[in-house]
Amino acid sequence: MAGAVKKKERTPSFICEIPLRVTPAEARVQNARLEAARQVYNACLGETLRRARLMRERRLYQKARRMAKGEERAATFKAVRKSVEFSDAAIQRYAVRIRQQAFRDRLDVHTAQKLASRAFAAVNEWLLGKRGRPRFKGRRQLDTVEGKSNHAGIRWREDHVEWFGLHLPAIIDATDLVIAHGLGCRIKYVRLVRRKVRGRDRFYVQLVCEGVPFRKPQHKIGDGDVGLDIGPSTIAVVGADAALLAPFCAEVARAHRVIRRLQRKLDRQRRANNPENYLPDGRVKPGPKRWVKSTHQRQTQADAAELLRRESAHRKTLHGQLANRVLSMGRVMKTEKLSYRSFQRQYGRSVGVRAPGMFVSMLRRKAESASGGVIEFPTRTTKLSQTCHCGRTEEKPLSQRTHHCTCGVAMQRDLYSAFLARCVGEDNLLHVDLARERWSGAEPLLRAAWSSATQPTNGRGRPSSFGAMPRSQSGSSATEGIAKTEARDVVAHAQACGESLGEVAVVPLRTPRL
Repeated sequence: MAGAVKKKERTPSFICEIPLRVTPAEARVQNARLEAARQVYNACLGETLRRARLMRERRLYQKARRMAKGEERAATFKAVRKSVEFSDAAIQRYAVRIRQQAFRDRLDVHTAQKLASRAFAAVNEWLLGKRGRPRFKGRRQLDTVEGKSNHAGIRWREDHVEWFGLHLPAIIDATDLVIAHGLGCRIKYVRLVRRKVRGRDRFYVQLVCEGVPFRKPQHKIGDGDVGLDIGPSTIAVVGADAALLAPFCAEVARAHRVIRRLQRKLDRQRRANNPENYLPDGRVKPGPKRWVKSTHQRQTQADAAELLRRESAHRKTLHGQLANRVLSMGRVMKTEKLSYRSFQRQYGRSVGVRAPGMFVSMLRRKAESASGGVIEFPTRTTKLSQTCHCGRTEEKPLSQRTHHCTCGVAMQRDLYSAFLARCVGEDNLLHVDLARERWSGAEPLLRAAWSSATQPTNGRGRPSSFGAMPRSQSGSSATEGIAKTEARDVVAHAQACGESLGEVAVVPLRTPRL
């Protein structure tokens, strides 16, 4: 159609982060510009919330809410938004006026427009019910600014960043293959990031590049599908040739105890410095208050912030290592669609430390870059924790960590659910026939993973959520059961090939070391 605007084609992107070498004078300029960006963002957020309030007060908006979903309802909402100028472009024009009036010597037009888009997206998602009401940024709470392209505003030029007269050289490691790959791709736009590291401001540049990220040679990608069962503190993974049962980010959970002690110390200092702000029962008084911070309290707060930063970096590293290990089993992940908000309500501290939702997001991003993906299916249609591959269904309490069935199956609950997840089809239903077919080959893998997980390491006992491995009826251990199962598979294979046992040299199998 003549005059139609052609939409830009979306291409894959990845981020290449490089540290910057910034002098104290340049750091002061950067902090001043980030403070100006915070004020522009708050102004845009306040204006967007005001327009959203006016829009929701319109009668036409209330009428549209009562209408059935369809084109007429969408057109009505669009008309209401247009009547109050509730759009990304309108908020960008507002940001340009704010920048022209007060911050024209600190921010460029493109950066101000991206701040406006950021504020509009936060309010729009709140109206659509995808997130909570956005909050205004306090002092030093906005640490990132970005441009719209690499041609104006914040720009990357060979080995440094240019922005409004600033030339910030980058610290480039010539031997780093990841950075070399990022610099060799087309740069879409540039983002500047400020982080507090050991009490000092550090600045980084994030190059948003076109293409797929670099994959190191030691990170192999498997084939086939993988079943996942993620809990608040454990994870079970089952592939075609391997299985895994392990605590989820156990190292981060153990290190978090030091942070908890600092947080309790900080609360005692806050109460000692501000006794007039608390009720006799220990609760905070309602209404406006003035808080006093002592020097020791500020130091404790800085120590806790540094430990939280290290914890976040450690958790991200563990997530990446675990995601690469899962991808080595296969590139298509199948898992139940969980409500991580419900996880936070039930297991708030554990979920806050381990962040299973963040791990799933990272796994999805890595799988998609490897031509795979993460398939989530509803728990109501599959009921993996209550179903056996024989077709029998029985409800089990969460305290029961072992799956027992009258057909003779005895397996760790999370591992068995991950095994069944591999047998869920595109119709989001469990295919019992496929599970029966795969069980004989998967049982030794699952038992080996269960036995390995329950072995105490570094003097620590096994987690109670793993359950206790049952012994066979003859009193032999589970590892001997693995050898017997493998021996049965050899005999079954020989019979299927039409060979007699006398013609086949059956070598006694050793019990594998787990």
